[in-house]
Amino acid sequence: MLTWVGLLWLIESVDAMTGHALDTFGIVPREAGELRDIVPAAFIHFGFDHVAANSLPLLVLGFLAALRGTRRFLSVAFVVILCSGLGVWLVAPPHTNTAGASGLVFGLFGYLLVRGFVDRRLIDIAVGLVVAVLYGSILWGVLPTAQGVSWQGHLFGLAGGVAAAFLFRDRPVDGLIR
Repeated sequence: MLTWVGLLWLIESVDAMTGHALDTFGIVPREAGELRDIVPAAFIHFGFDHVAANSLPLLVLGFLAALRGTRRFLSVAFVVILCSGLGVWLVAPPHTNTAGASGLVFGLFGYLLVRGFVDRRLIDIAVGLVVAVLYGSILWGVLPTAQGVSWQGHLFGLAGGVAAAFLFRDRPVDGLIR
């Protein structure tokens, strides 16, 4: 996760040095050519304050999500990024440009919140409860309350994380909580 977050800071540094040339990789809704920007948009930010706001939650939630393995984590992250980006592309206001890792943050939050119940693992239920206590207030971010904040990316990222918990679940043979 340190490498991932370091990459976000490096990309934002390059963006700043190039006069924000990378901002064009954000998602402009309902333009077919913008579908190619769904994945890159999760790595682009609109300034250092933006990347800073996503860094700590991404480090913490990403680390916890990656404890089940790098391959699973990358699969979860990919599903979340796709869901968040497609949601933005479908429902964000016209002529806007959306980018940032907050959709991934919300997706990892949703994934960790429900993973334990889906996998029927007590330790993961406990992790989900701790995550809910520490980061539960981010749920306000799925509401359209703040100008310039993509509630669409947050909402669809959260939904993508919940979907990923089901897609990449461990399938217990006995059906018991372990």
